Amino acid sequence: MNGTAFSFDPDWASTLTAPFMTNAFLAGLCIAFAAGVMGYFTIARHSTFAAHALAHIGLPGATGAVLLGLPVSAGLGAFALGGALVIGALGKKASQREIATGTVLAFATGMGLFFARLSSSASQQMQSILFGSILTITTGQIVGFAIFDVLLLAVLAVIYRPLLFSSLDEQVAQAKGVPVGLMNICFMAIMAGVITIAVPAVGTLLVFALVVTPAATANIIARSPFSAMVAATIICLVSIWGGLVVSAMFPAPPSFVIVTISTIFWIIAKVAETVRRR
Repeated sequence: MNGTAFSFDPDWASTLTAPFMTNAFLAGLCIAFAAGVMGYFTIARHSTFAAHALAHIGLPGATGAVLLGLPVSAGLGAFALGGALVIGALGKKASQREIATGTVLAFATGMGLFFARLSSSASQQMQSILFGSILTITTGQIVGFAIFDVLLLAVLAVIYRPLLFSSLDEQVAQAKGVPVGLMNICFMAIMAGVITIAVPAVGTLLVFALVVTPAATANIIARSPFSAMVAATIICLVSIWGGLVVSAMFPAPPSFVIVTISTIFWIIAKVAETVRRR
């Protein structure tokens, strides 16, 4: 084992001013907004498994894109969206979503491994797909992330109330005439987009820590849906930016540090909640 793996880098401040770090910070801001807002709905709709699965469903799209010489994010997004629409259409209830998600996930994972075996380039890209590489995000990707955030804000401005109502009480919402099935499909489609922009930061295996963990922490400390979304966004942003700073000070994979900080916030909130209840 390399004993200098976590040694202190005295030039860490200059590293933070490098162009690639600037891109990473901007990407983190875009990702935190999308993940923080939709993370709340993910928990409220009991769809944490579906959110985690969408990243893996995008795996064959990512490896297939490498195989065809296309952008990884394009393939990832296409497969994640396709899987989201299938799950949303087949799983109108929480129990049905679990079955549909598991089935699509298993098939997509197998397909992803098959594509990876067909190309050495796809196999070499597997590590960055699985664990992320936020330091290699380009300016073009950041523009795409920002456009997605604007579209997300516009869509939520239209469907916020019915989406929130169906998330908090699906049966009552359906009785009141809310198109629950349509809201489910819209939610899954938006989540596919969130996963697509979050995967470059932490990868398909660790994306749960950005989409769900900050929202879970926010639900413990917040008292309303809106405040929970704001808190989740802030926690996600601090986790990403803090991870970038720490990884510059003590050279380590940024995704590992980001996930660690996010998890620490959740543990602190859970401990505080337990103490408060006593």
